[in-house]
Amino acid sequence: MSRYNHSSPSTFLLMGVPGLEATHFWIAFPFCAVYAVALLGNFILLFVIKTEPSLHLPMYYFLCMLAGIDLVLTTSTMPKILSIFWFHSHEISFECCVVQMFFIHSFSAMESGVLLAMAFDRYIAICKPLRYTAILNNAIIAKIGLAVFVRGIGVFTPFTYIVSHLPYCGPRVISHSYCEHMAVVKLACGDTMPNYVYGIMAATLVVGSDSIFIAISYILILRAVLSLSSRGARLKSFSTCGSHLCVILLFYTPGLFSFYAQRWGQNIPTHIHILLADLYVLVPPMLNPIIYGMKTKQIRGRMLSHSIQRDSRLGFDPH
Repeated sequence: MSRYNHSSPSTFLLMGVPGLEATHFWIAFPFCAVYAVALLGNFILLFVIKTEPSLHLPMYYFLCMLAGIDLVLTTSTMPKILSIFWFHSHEISFECCVVQMFFIHSFSAMESGVLLAMAFDRYIAICKPLRYTAILNNAIIAKIGLAVFVRGIGVFTPFTYIVSHLPYCGPRVISHSYCEHMAVVKLACGDTMPNYVYGIMAATLVVGSDSIFIAISYILILRAVLSLSSRGARLKSFSTCGSHLCVILLFYTPGLFSFYAQRWGQNIPTHIHILLADLYVLVPPMLNPIIYGMKTKQIRGRMLSHSIQRDSRLGFDPH
């Protein structure tokens, strides 16, 4: 990524949310609040899981991976978005733009992979509970995490390389809040067909295959849960899987909308598309720790015990 085509510009200009420039200053406040909650929630989740030995289980290791990816994904975009909204800092260097694009797309692919791993974890826990610890031991979890990381990097490194070597001889203004792939490619004056083809193939390969395997996992889980004789066991299984399904929908729905709207959504108002794309890198990282923190008794209990201990040290009576 260090050697770029001689026609590449030195900088691009990010517009923010086209059509809503007059409200950028006020839009930034809820964005900043959500970003702060995302940072705090994911750091707390990582801290609680690290410090509580009873949470050193496969499900929580995958949750740590998800929290780490969310922190990178949202931090690679939100500081620049806020600087655009508050300080009119629209300029971004070409190198930084390419790096930001790489982080957005590669870590989105990693998040998709972790969600698939979590679906597999739920399948093993519910359908093969007696073999759970044997199948998902620490070595296997490490290999899954490495595979998710390598796939994200491997799929989107060529993708980024192609973009960085396109000739850019037209306007430098990107109609987006961050360096989204197709928003940048539209500024190129060379043959962009390989970018379209590779982008669609990469997204379809990653999201399509992960979605299919997640669906298969939950079909098998549903069949196993419905065969349970105990109503309490069925409700507990549905509750555990329900939080994961919420996270999956939060991630895939706005992500797929943003991806395909950028290519074929000419009738969608630009500001709607850009706002949803911004929320895609902001809302899931905020809600993921909240959903898992509220739905997982062990995490909720550990956080409550930390709160009680802190109040005791400060001289407050928890009762």
